[in-house]
Amino acid sequence: MPESAKAAVDELRERVAALHSELVRYGLVVWTAGNVSARVPGHDLMVIKPSGVSYDDLSAERMVVCDLDGKLVEGDYSPSSDTEAHAHVYRHMPEVGGVVHTHSGYASAWAALGEPIPCVLTAMADEFGGPIPLGPFARIGDDAIGRGIVDTLTGHRSRAVIMKNHGVFSIGPDPKAAVKAAVMCEDVARSTFIARQMGPLRPIPQDDVDALYDRYQNVYGQQGSSK
Repeated sequence: MPESAKAAVDELRERVAALHSELVRYGLVVWTAGNVSARVPGHDLMVIKPSGVSYDDLSAERMVVCDLDGKLVEGDYSPSSDTEAHAHVYRHMPEVGGVVHTHSGYASAWAALGEPIPCVLTAMADEFGGPIPLGPFARIGDDAIGRGIVDTLTGHRSRAVIMKNHGVFSIGPDPKAAVKAAVMCEDVARSTFIARQMGPLRPIPQDDVDALYDRYQNVYGQQGSSK
């Protein structure tokens, strides 16, 4: 690993380890499933969770560093089984600085149905700018999932994708934003799933979606801070 990357990697190990606790706090993961990664700015490297390690046992020291082909560069553990998917996203979406994967319950229910989540709530319009799209089925273990993520989200305002028969992948300019997208995805997945048991869903008209998205992205909250 280049000497110039060491300080950034050390900082990201701390940040990525801490963000995994947010997945637990919001009930997005069980046992050892799910992962967070972060791109190392200025280098073709990423920091990601080790495979099969309990969330209770995660620490900055246990985070691993891989290159953007998914190969281990530094660390004492094998990287996540989703590493090649994360790496593919970073190679093909240079604007992405963080990737998250979960099997959160309600979003995974939509994945099992093989349906996108329609934009029926203002929170969806705000955060995702429309429906949360459905990505293709792909086997775990190589970059096929990554290809599906990139193909589905390229040109889409959503920062989350429901991968068919699998779960959620979310992206962001940094890992915290990607975690937020995963949290919000599960929140709206739950509300819409419940609503559909009560009756037909009522999509928001596109012009209202566009206006809500613009307001939330450009007006809401304190400018220059995370929303």
